Amino acid sequence: MIAMKKEYEGTGGVFVEHDKPEEILPGVWLTGPVPRVFPEKNYPGEIEVATDKGWAEDNVPEDLSLVFNTSKGLVLLTGCGHAGIINTLQYARKVVRPAPVDAAIGGFHLFNAKDEQLDWTADKLKEFQTAQVLGAHCTGVQSVYHLRQRMGLTRRRCSVGSVGATYDLKDGIQTGAIAR
Repeated sequence: MIAMKKEYEGTGGVFVEHDKPEEILPGVWLTGPVPRVFPEKNYPGEIEVATDKGWAEDNVPEDLSLVFNTSKGLVLLTGCGHAGIINTLQYARKVVRPAPVDAAIGGFHLFNAKDEQLDWTADKLKEFQTAQVLGAHCTGVQSVYHLRQRMGLTRRRCSVGSVGATYDLKDGIQTGAIAR
C-alpha cells in the first residue's frame, strides 16, 4: 500500500489510520493495534523493519480486526490475526464488552502452531465461550481440525473457511460445499 499511497490519494482517496479502538458504525468496532499480552507469535519472524532505533523484527504492530457487537455475543473478523486470536479476543472483550464469542472468523495464523499452542488456544477459546470458528487461509487445515476436536465442536460449528462460506446471526456459519 505504501507504494500506491501517493497514486491513491491523487484519485481523491484518503487513508485513515486507527491507533486505538474505535466504533466505526453502531456495533461495529475496529480494534486498533492489539496489545500482545500472551506470547502468541503469529507472524513471520524473519522480516525486519527500520525503526528510529535501527532494524527490528516486524511483529506486525498495525494488525487489527473487526468486532461486531451482536445480540448473540461478539463476532470477530480477522485478516491474519498476527496479534494472536486470544490476544485479539481478550482485547475485544475488554474494549467492546466481556461477552461470549458467537463466532471467530478469518485467518488466525496457526498453520505452524505446535499441538501445545493449539491446545492452549482451544482452551482459551472455550473459556471465552466461543460457539463457532471459521478458520481461513493462514489458520491451517490441521489447526482447525485440532481446535474443533479440543473444543468439542461439531464440523458445522468449527470448519475451514472456503469459497461460499457465510455467517449470519440467525443461521451462524454456513460453509461452502468443499468444507461440508
